Amino acid sequence: METRIFKIEGEFIELIQLLKAIGLAQTGGHAKIIVDEELVNRNGDLETRKRAKLIPGDIIEVWDYKIELQ
Repeated sequence: METRIFKIEGEFIELIQLLKAIGLAQTGGHAKIIVDEELVNRNGDLETRKRAKLIPGDIIEVWDYKIELQ
């Protein structure tokens, strides 16, 4: 599993924005499909909210990627 570090600018970032920012989704629509297909885990639990507010310390897993938010 590849681990990436992502630094949040501000208090939080929405899940679909993160997926676009790190390049796992090419568009907002693509990001929504990834979430709808239940491919995203947040801190070990399935995350189905497209606009979930992610904060520093969260760990997101999608496919073979692990994203640590700072």
